[in-house]
This record gives sequence, structure tokens and C-alpha cells, in this order.
Amino acid sequence: MAPTGLPIRRARFPCSGWRPLTPFRAGSALHRPNVMLEDEKNGFGFIRHNPRDPKPRKTSVTEIRGPYYSVMGKNYLQDVLETMGYYVDGLKFAGGSFSLFPEEKLHELIALAHHHDVYVSTGGWIEHILTHSANPQNAVDRYLETCKRMGFDVIELSTGFLSLPPDDWLRLVDRVRDAGLTPKPEIGIQFGAGGDTAASELKSMGQSDPSKVVNLGKRFLDAGVERLMIESEGITENVETWHTDVIQTILRDLPMEKVMFEAADPAVFNWYVREFGIDVNLFVDHSQIVQLSALRAGIWGMSDTFGKVTSFR
Repeated sequence: MAPTGLPIRRARFPCSGWRPLTPFRAGSALHRPNVMLEDEKNGFGFIRHNPRDPKPRKTSVTEIRGPYYSVMGKNYLQDVLETMGYYVDGLKFAGGSFSLFPEEKLHELIALAHHHDVYVSTGGWIEHILTHSANPQNAVDRYLETCKRMGFDVIELSTGFLSLPPDDWLRLVDRVRDAGLTPKPEIGIQFGAGGDTAASELKSMGQSDPSKVVNLGKRFLDAGVERLMIESEGITENVETWHTDVIQTILRDLPMEKVMFEAADPAVFNWYVREFGIDVNLFVDHSQIVQLSALRAGIWGMSDTFGKVTSFR
């Protein structure tokens, strides 16, 4: 069911039949919104700002968190996307939060995202599927089939709580593709990442060498994965000191347009934009989309970025 007031595009709705034209792309924009900052004649286009490429984007991609720490219904998401949808590329349901929804309401949110050319991603619930099923092969197939029927575009494949051989991880990538969906592996240096685990507990588990992330990332990219999610825990989240050396190692060996960093804290995404410029791909909370977009545009910022974020193109 399409949200009330939204026209149904028969070629791409209902959700069960809608697919992006290419991975992480929600298709061509329905219309280019008249963003006041870019309207030189009637708006604020006369003010210096960093221009934003239209969707679909390969860089400066922003994925926002869906319902998890707070409830998100159709009305709330509609407010976010009607005002800031131009700056939102993807919507991610954290963990298995989407499984708690009534089917009709989940369809409404996904259809609304697609209407604004926003791809929709699962969280890393695949870990639960793998460990709580007597027949993981069948369970994974049923999970993917249901996600596709609901209208999801991207399946996140995280193993923060699991020890999974790389070859098995790659088999999951192939399984997602075979289901007509886009795989998005999530990799990081911290075992036990996710679920708001305390920093002291994470520290006791130890961390992987950054070369593991790079080597895994290269294997995924060689297998045709379009974008990797880099887990923030152990790097900038739940740590005493940020491990910025890990980030530098990742970006030294993996193309920046192929990775997205979790950065759901203003100080963190402020640092990423300051260090790597406006093109870095970031995952933030839905409540932070205005702040991040203003930072990318170079019209606002913190003390170390205000008036300093620029571009030359």
C-alpha cells in the first residue's frame, strides 16, 4: 500500500516489485527540488556554498538510521524526506527492527523512501538468522525472499558478534545477489560490536589488526561489492581514544567511494568531513541530517570546520 497522498507508479510499485536500476541507486529523481541554497534568483544561491550532485550519487552518500533508538512512522519520515530528502541517499533499519512492524506500516515506510529516491537497507540481522536457525541455508533464503517482498533494496551483512570464515561471507554475498538484492558487508576491527556494548567489555575482547579489514574489503570489492560499511565501534565509538590510524589505513588501501563510515555522532562526522572533505560517505542518525548537510555545504560547522569546508569543481 502506498502512503496516502503519494501517487502510485505502476512500473515501480508496489514495494514487492520495485528494484533499483543499479546497486545503491533509487533510480532517476522524480524531480529536482528547488533547494533555496541553490536558487540564485529567488533563494540563497548568491551565498557561497559547496554544490551537491543530484541523486544517484557515488560520493558524498548519506545513509540515515531508521527506527531503533526512537520510533519512526510514516508521518515522521515524511517530514524528514519532504524537507531534507534531497540530501538523503539511503535509509537503514537497525538490526532486525523492521521485523517488529506490522507489514502494512513497513510497506508504507519503504514506499515513502522509494518515492523520494532513497534506497532502503536492512541492518545486520543476518547474524541472528545464522545462529538461531536449525537450517541456516533455508533460513537465509526465506529471510532474503521476505526482505525482497517487503521492498528492501540492500541487505547488510555484518558479523560483529560472529566468527565467520571469509569464504562463507562471500557465499552470503552471492546468495544476496541471487535473490535480486544488493549486498552491503559491514566490517570492522572490534569483535562484539553492536548492541551498545560497554566500552570496557569491548576492550577486554581485543581488536583485530586493521589489515584484516583491508584484506576483507579487497576480497569483497574484487567480488563486485559496490560499497562496504565500516563499523564505528572500536574506532570512534565506545573507545577511550579514537583509532584514526585505522581509518587512514582503510582509505589508503580501499577507494573512498567504495566505503561508508558509521559516524552517528556530530563530533565524529565533523572530523570525517574535516579530514577527507565533503565526498566522504557517511551513516548518521536521522536526527543529524540537517547538521551534516549544512557541514557538507560549508555553511555551518564546529569551531574547527566553520567557514573551512570547501570544494573546487
